[in-house]
Amino acid sequence: MTPSNACFFCGWSQACQHDGRYRGHVNSFFQEEVMSFGPGTVLKVQDNNLPTDEVSNIRLVQEQTSIPVPKILEDREEEDQRLVLMERIPGEPLSTVWPSLSFEQRESIAKQTAEYLLELREIQSNRMQSLGGGPVFNNSLFAYGDDSYSRGPFASDDELWVEMERQLHESVPEAVREQLRSRMPPATPYTFTHGDLTYSNIMVKDGCVTGIINWEMAAYMPVWWESVRASISEHGDEDEDWKIFLEEYMPDYSAAYEFWRDYLYLCLDPSQVEALEQAEREALMDGS
Repeated sequence: MTPSNACFFCGWSQACQHDGRYRGHVNSFFQEEVMSFGPGTVLKVQDNNLPTDEVSNIRLVQEQTSIPVPKILEDREEEDQRLVLMERIPGEPLSTVWPSLSFEQRESIAKQTAEYLLELREIQSNRMQSLGGGPVFNNSLFAYGDDSYSRGPFASDDELWVEMERQLHESVPEAVREQLRSRMPPATPYTFTHGDLTYSNIMVKDGCVTGIINWEMAAYMPVWWESVRASISEHGDEDEDWKIFLEEYMPDYSAAYEFWRDYLYLCLDPSQVEALEQAEREALMDGS
C-alpha cells in the first residue's frame, strides 16, 4: 500500500496516521500493524508471509464455541500485505484495568476465561498441527525456539519427543534423556489451543469477559499445553498475578509443567543453568 493510495475496503491510508480517528500499534513479532478506527472497527495489516492463519482460527472458534472473538468483516490481500478488517471487541484489555479490579473481580474473570477454554478443548485433532494441517509455530514448547520456525505436524508422542530431544544440550547423558522421556505426559488428544493467554489478550467490561483476541498462535497442541503455557508469565508482575488466578481454574497438569520445566533446563548450557539458579537465589534473598 503506497502512501497516496487508500485501502480499497476500509479507506485507510498513511494520512490517517495524522487523523484523530486513527490509533494503532505494531506487533513486530508477527509483522503486523493494528489500527483502530473509532469505537467499532479494527484493521490488521499483516505480512503475507505470516506463518499462521489467524482468520481461519477465529472462524473455527466462532463456529464451534461460544467464546467471544472478533467478527471478521473483510479479509483481502493487496500486494505483499494481508488486510483483515474486524469488529472491535467491546471493553478494554484486562491489562489496562487490572490494577483497579478487586480480588473478587479478578477471580471471576479468571473463572470465566477458564470456562470458555473448556469449550476450546472439545475441538480436537489426531495430529499436532495447525488448523490447515500444516506445521505449528507455537514454539514455546520447544526450549526457547524461534517461533517463526515451523515444527511438525506430529502424529505420536514418539514423533514429538524426537523433535524435543533435538533441543537438549549435548552434555545431557542418555540415561537422563530416557528418564525425561518416561516423564513426558501423553500428548493426545491434541486440542485446539490459544497458546498466548497473557492479560493483554483478554477483553473485559464491567467485570465480565467480552472477548479473547489474538489467535495467531492457535493450533492443535498437546492436551496439557494450554494449562502449562498459561502458568508462564513473560509480561511482568501483573501478568504473573493474572496467571496465578487463571491457573486456579485451569485443568491440573502440574506433572506436565514439571516435565516441561526440567526439559527447558536440560536444553541450556550448564553454565546458563548455574547463572539462572544464582539469580533465583538472589531474588529470594531480596524478597526476604
